[in-house]
Amino acid sequence: MFFVVIAKDHPGSAMRQKFRAEHLEFIADKQHLFRFGGPLLDEAGKPAGSLMILDFPDRAALDKHLALDPYFREPVFESVQIHETRWIVPEMQPGALAAEIAKQKAATAA
Repeated sequence: MFFVVIAKDHPGSAMRQKFRAEHLEFIADKQHLFRFGGPLLDEAGKPAGSLMILDFPDRAALDKHLALDPYFREPVFESVQIHETRWIVPEMQPGALAAEIAKQKAATAA
């Protein structure tokens, strides 16, 4: 299952920088769980949060992972949103997008 995690820093906080090395060490051997991970940038190009797309078998496994990540264990974030999602594009397997289009057309024609 894919999960999108949108986490916004406390405004003006130095917590991100304080725990950055520890966070990066934590995720270094877990890169296979990430489809994307990086900072959300403010208008000045400075980090203001994090955006991650992670692949876990279920929400419980994701929650266990996040509880161990220093960015989530410490008060780095003011807010965290988590959404389950499905991979559509780019296609993981050839023909997947065409199948999704056909499925949608059949559903709207009924």
